[in-house]
Amino acid sequence: MHIHLLQHGPDHGPARLQDWLESMGHSYTVFHLYAGELTPRPGECDALIVLSGPDALFSAPPAWQKAERKLIHRYLDGQKPVMGIGLGALWIAEALGAVIAPGTYPETGWHPVTLAPESTFDLPEQFDAFMWHRLVFSLPDGALPLGGSAAAPLQGFSWDAGRVVALLCHLEMTQASAASLLNAEALPTARSPSAGRFLQTGEQIQADPKRFQRLAPLLDRVMTQWLKSL
Repeated sequence: MHIHLLQHGPDHGPARLQDWLESMGHSYTVFHLYAGELTPRPGECDALIVLSGPDALFSAPPAWQKAERKLIHRYLDGQKPVMGIGLGALWIAEALGAVIAPGTYPETGWHPVTLAPESTFDLPEQFDAFMWHRLVFSLPDGALPLGGSAAAPLQGFSWDAGRVVALLCHLEMTQASAASLLNAEALPTARSPSAGRFLQTGEQIQADPKRFQRLAPLLDRVMTQWLKSL
């Protein structure tokens, strides 16, 4: 199986996704759109992953995002699996008609996610996930929710019988990729002190390396379930 990954910034790479794909024997190509690489042609892969990126790209999309937007729509209208993470999830949600807006409480670091009763995701009823976002999305028509955190009631969804998956939270994060993100980007900020209670510092984020290790089996379960349709 060959998978295309669309990358939107040097510090928003595949992280543990790369390890998972290699361990499962899948081939893949990463397209560094932010560096001027062209968007791949539709139909050249078995599945598409739209990676995360800076929130600012959603508010002020670069010129190359127009071609990516068309590609996302083509894959959503097709039959192949599509996954979006972080910024990628926002673009997929928007393409499916969801409303995108700044969340009341931005999130950084580690926060518990509670699975929704109607969720189709093969995940524990509650688990800790890595967060890095200001923007949130509504549930698209026909989608089923993943579940939510205290700050963001919708942390993801599945659509079209699980063929399409969008994750606001990050299960692919590793200690190295988090360190790269912390070194390259300013932490998301809140509009007021009261809205900042879900923001963790870099020290808090990196305090327990085992938290990153515990994401690995969660990512494995999501990826395995997502690609079952192939």
